[in-house]
Amino acid sequence: MPRGIGRRAANVAFEHYIYTGTTRLRCGYTTGSCAALAAKAACEMLLSRKPVGRVSIVTPGGLPVEANVVDACIGEGCAQCAVRKDAGDDADVTDGVLVYARVEHAGSGTGAAGSKDVPAHESEVSVDGGVGVGRVTLPGLEQPVGAAAINATPRAMITSAVREVCAAHGFSGNIAVTISVPEGVALAKKTFNPHLGIEGGISILGTTGIVEPRSLAALRDSIELEIRQHAAMGRRGVVLTPGNYGAQFISGHFHLNGAPVVFISNFVGDAIDCCVREGFTNVLLVGHIGKLVKVAGGIMDTHSRTADCRAEILAAHAAMAGAGAKTVREIMSSVTTTAALEVIEAAGVGDAARASLAAAIEDRLRRRAAGACDIAAVVFDAERRELFRTSGADAVIGELGATYE
Repeated sequence: MPRGIGRRAANVAFEHYIYTGTTRLRCGYTTGSCAALAAKAACEMLLSRKPVGRVSIVTPGGLPVEANVVDACIGEGCAQCAVRKDAGDDADVTDGVLVYARVEHAGSGTGAAGSKDVPAHESEVSVDGGVGVGRVTLPGLEQPVGAAAINATPRAMITSAVREVCAAHGFSGNIAVTISVPEGVALAKKTFNPHLGIEGGISILGTTGIVEPRSLAALRDSIELEIRQHAAMGRRGVVLTPGNYGAQFISGHFHLNGAPVVFISNFVGDAIDCCVREGFTNVLLVGHIGKLVKVAGGIMDTHSRTADCRAEILAAHAAMAGAGAKTVREIMSSVTTTAALEVIEAAGVGDAARASLAAAIEDRLRRRAAGACDIAAVVFDAERRELFRTSGADAVIGELGATYE
């Protein structure tokens, strides 16, 4: 790339804060936000042929993010620049790395993900990964085998940011975007990517575009504080869910009619203990199979650093349901619960395995609650479809005053 027009510069700190307990923590923004910011700036330079010093986007979570543009260059038919990742107070191995976007004119039919039926007045935008962005090599992940490990929300953010610039310039041609993270090759070794079958770099991630830091002690305290507040308001039923995926499932399937929802992160056991102490009589746990399968094995802190026996637990219940040794080996080599479930279904033991898992989760939850409350679970898959529910779930949902579609 000829004609350098930028220089490495530190970002102005992202000034958005949250409180966990009494601790004030500064939020950051995701690698997905960095990629969208860099792509927007590079596209502006490509079309205007002028340098860009700062760039801003509005994240999917609704918060604006602004960052300095660094290491920028304009070439013939292309432009490139970077944005430095700001993780805020979150402990993140990608904090401070440069996320680059190269934007260039492309021919027709670039094959951009999500570009089908693009209106004639909008640019078709293809998004791919370069150096330091991992490649998917095994099935069961969000992106297909062979694709760059750039998840759906960042892809949509990048596409939207580029189209915004194109529209402002009255440009409707095709654009190709390549995201790279030069430090990503080394950083990937500190992540779970090699275990998941993502090779050659890190993943470009994010669902809201914002990173909310969490001190574990402060987070646990804030969860318990919220549960106590609901108890103080006279509520005796509560829905617990680990996070955003659970919230999406709940909003798509439940009419809660005022029943409170508490986000409990990985602290399943601590949240149940607090509900018992505060006198709740009905507790419904709603979560993705990737988290709640651990509960079937008695794991009540579901963070992968504490324990990750998902494959082992799924293999055991599949075996009890009649799966043979070949199926068990395939489950054990699966990199995600989604892939493992596909193996179980293909073996013809899906119904029996789900029933076995439901019974195990129910037993573990009831043991933890020690008979002090009615407790049940609803478990869903990656497509936000219900996989199964424990036997007492309908009764608990009814006692909560909620309805389920």
